[in-house]
Amino acid sequence: MTTIAWLGTGLLGSGFVEAALARSLRVRAWNRTTSKLDPLVAKGALACASIAACVKDVERVHLCLSDDRSVDAVLEEALPALARGVPVVDHTTVTPAGARERARRLGAMGVAYISAPVFMGPVNARQATGRMLCAGPTPVLESLSPALAAMTGDLVLLGEDHGAPTGFKLVGNAMIIGVAGCLADAFALGQGAGIAPEDVQKFVTGFPFANIVAGRGARMIQGDYTASFELSMARKDVRLMVETAGERPLGVLPGLGERMDALVREGHGGEDLGVLSIATIPAKK
Repeated sequence: MTTIAWLGTGLLGSGFVEAALARSLRVRAWNRTTSKLDPLVAKGALACASIAACVKDVERVHLCLSDDRSVDAVLEEALPALARGVPVVDHTTVTPAGARERARRLGAMGVAYISAPVFMGPVNARQATGRMLCAGPTPVLESLSPALAAMTGDLVLLGEDHGAPTGFKLVGNAMIIGVAGCLADAFALGQGAGIAPEDVQKFVTGFPFANIVAGRGARMIQGDYTASFELSMARKDVRLMVETAGERPLGVLPGLGERMDALVREGHGGEDLGVLSIATIPAKK
């Protein structure tokens, strides 16, 4: 029977541990807040008092922590007790630079580091749905792929650049967080206009936003800011939105308006709304 170590049993980590136990894996689990281990122990996990004890004599180690700093701190305690050849699979959302440096450092020590952030919540972890992005040494990644595929609905292999999965994870989260912020602003705007949140939700659900991403996004990455919706007009609309929301707090629109103002002052008011990306993607010649 395969024995794995799981370091970090928050909401997501606990979901993964429960699913691993359901697949008849032996799971050693560690968490700084030890009370979070109790429900997992009741389901068959072995709670470990130390990180070193958790990673001893296992076939692989999984990390599900909070950030680069926490990953590095846990690895500092884990690595001396880790048997040679045992891979470390990191599901933590971290920076691309942190993942690349960690892979370099661990690789020099003979430890295979797999960057494997996920677009999964606790329910997805329990049900093996959602998406996992992975990068690491090709032979190790190939050998681990069946075990990783069993954890998720969609396993995406991205080669050996450890920064690619974490970069895409941050890109995805930027869109998720941005959409949530825009929805909150839309509900506030709708309320100011006398429109119920349910009606706002129905309207935006049926709106073809994917077409906007595909069409305007394609022009933006080409640096084509030929106007189809002038920035100055978009800025006027943002002003109307803020005015309509009234005293209701807004999280996205005011900051966006400030960025638009700066671009208008720089002379981009007659260009397309997509010129918001000009600092990253210069206009084509």
